[in-house]
Amino acid sequence: MFYRLPEYYKTLYGKEGIVRWVKEWNADAIVAQWGNEGVNLLKNLKIPIILQNYEKRSDYFSNLTGDYKAAGKMAANFFAQKGFRKFAFYGNKGVIWSLERAEGYRREVEKIGGDYYYFETENLSGEQWSKSHIHLDDWLLSLPKPIALFACDDYFALQVSEICKINNIRIPDEISLLGVDNDELICNLSDPPISSIVLELEKGGYETGRLIDKLVKKEKVGQFNIVINPVRVETRHSTEKYDISSKYILEVVKYIEENFASDISIDKLCHLVPLSRRNLEVKFKNDLGTSIYQFILNCRIEHLAYLLLTTDRSLFDLAYEVGFKDCKNVSRVFKKFKNISPNEYRKQYKVDNQM
Repeated sequence: MFYRLPEYYKTLYGKEGIVRWVKEWNADAIVAQWGNEGVNLLKNLKIPIILQNYEKRSDYFSNLTGDYKAAGKMAANFFAQKGFRKFAFYGNKGVIWSLERAEGYRREVEKIGGDYYYFETENLSGEQWSKSHIHLDDWLLSLPKPIALFACDDYFALQVSEICKINNIRIPDEISLLGVDNDELICNLSDPPISSIVLELEKGGYETGRLIDKLVKKEKVGQFNIVINPVRVETRHSTEKYDISSKYILEVVKYIEENFASDISIDKLCHLVPLSRRNLEVKFKNDLGTSIYQFILNCRIEHLAYLLLTTDRSLFDLAYEVGFKDCKNVSRVFKKFKNISPNEYRKQYKVDNQM
């Protein structure tokens, strides 16, 4: 049997009441979100417990956690590929998943050589939000525009979207906005809809179930961490903006995004804009930090990765669809970009394969 204790139970009876209920129900294991206070109450239960991280990771219990720094790195690289050199982070004060996403984001921004802006607040709602949003107002208005803003999760990204609407800050033209979790309800409540980093959340659920089974059967003892990784960016209208000053380079970028699956040569691109081959290559590298060839490859690999997770078609078919004519080469290129082969990527991240 599986039971999810309602949120109001803690409000009514406190953590001591939860522990009493667990004993009365004779639970065999618990998955809980639990702050630092009251940890000894859980230790006294003498059953397997997995804690979903909030303020920090537990040194005693197993953790349901994530590679939060990798999500920050993914966000920074996503924006850098769009030409941004000004980066902002809006975080949830005092929680590990926000702090580490900010750290991963900041470190990658420093490698890129970009400017970094940071603001955090507590998780506000209701009356707190109505009184405290003015500080977020001031921060968003003070940011240089255009800028790439990464929010610690989709709910915080929605706060940014709402404040931008009130202050006539245009998304994505002035602020390109990205969240985490890919909560489709929250992302689509925004106008425009919010792009978000997809996490392997369902896989984390399966792995948690497996670990509980082994702990209850005493096939495993001690502390174990279940790490949920970022998978990809689900793009929506909030990140359509490129921070590219040259209208000619922007025209070339848009052409590549729309035609990456076809044969694209430098000569063909030169016919689109009044630039010489050398001039085009230099300006492109200066604006996007990568070569034209690498940009085309990245477009193909990102779309191939998406198709690997959303279809069951063969790698041969998908590689040809995204523009690779030599299927023997695609695995090597994919591994260079993703540090994992296409087949391993599909096996690891495709939810259907976890069941």
